[in-house]
Amino acid sequence: MNIAIYGKHFTSEFDSAIRDLLQLLRTRNHRVTIYEPFTTFLQYRDLLFDPSQFAVFSDYTGVADCDVCISIGGDGTLLDTASLIRDSNVPVLGINTGRLGFLSNISTEKIEDAIDTLEAGKYTIDNRSLIQVEAEGVLLGDFPFALNEVTIHKKDRSSMVKVHAYMEDQFINTYWADGLIVATPTGSTAYSLSCGGPIVMPGSENFILTPIAPHNLNVRPLVVPCNRCIRLCADGREEDYLLTLDSRSFTISAKDEVKLTSAKFELKLLNLPSQHFFQTIRNKMLWGIDKRN
Repeated sequence: MNIAIYGKHFTSEFDSAIRDLLQLLRTRNHRVTIYEPFTTFLQYRDLLFDPSQFAVFSDYTGVADCDVCISIGGDGTLLDTASLIRDSNVPVLGINTGRLGFLSNISTEKIEDAIDTLEAGKYTIDNRSLIQVEAEGVLLGDFPFALNEVTIHKKDRSSMVKVHAYMEDQFINTYWADGLIVATPTGSTAYSLSCGGPIVMPGSENFILTPIAPHNLNVRPLVVPCNRCIRLCADGREEDYLLTLDSRSFTISAKDEVKLTSAKFELKLLNLPSQHFFQTIRNKMLWGIDKRN
């Protein structure tokens, strides 16, 4: 099996588990290619027992022919992994060395189980939708997509921003707030959730519009179909505002139009047979902590 590995820094408590993972993959004769900056980190931590046995890649072209990509880190790392996978349809397995881990939901204790599942082909695929972004007068790089959310919010000062929102040509609302989040179902458990948005099951084919600290308390989050174009325009006392695509930030000018549509491809997440969305929600949200359950 041809396996790519992408990751970032992690704390020393995970050193043993990641070393064991790399040894396991080589022992079972998988071809392993590691993201070049991550290779440097692993060598610094003395986790590569023989660096010559591992190939390296530096951009998305090095992942396209892989059978699977293993993302080592938290949810933020997996979001960055999406910019490498792009539309190649390479499935991603997220090993959690971060905190909460909604997306990177394989604990280090289950690494060997996960590799066994990969080899046996008994995993399930969870298709996650992305948002494609066009911003008037702004270059968004070579990956103008977001897996979690697209956000417009104030840049520097304390004054609020007005965000005019439309579904194609139909006016939705003007949000007086610190900003507006447009989230995918995947992103419904991220920034949107912390701002009072609903949890939406993946595959629901929706966008969630969630205002950030709205000035009008009767303005609530709104769920809309993702097969329509959402148009946003920021306005207010400032000249510039921030447009964020997951963790990437760009500056937009007042009254520049931002168009959001559903991407024509999806990110494929690998799950173990025992994993499913409701189980992840219960575990991460501590729903089962109520003794009545």
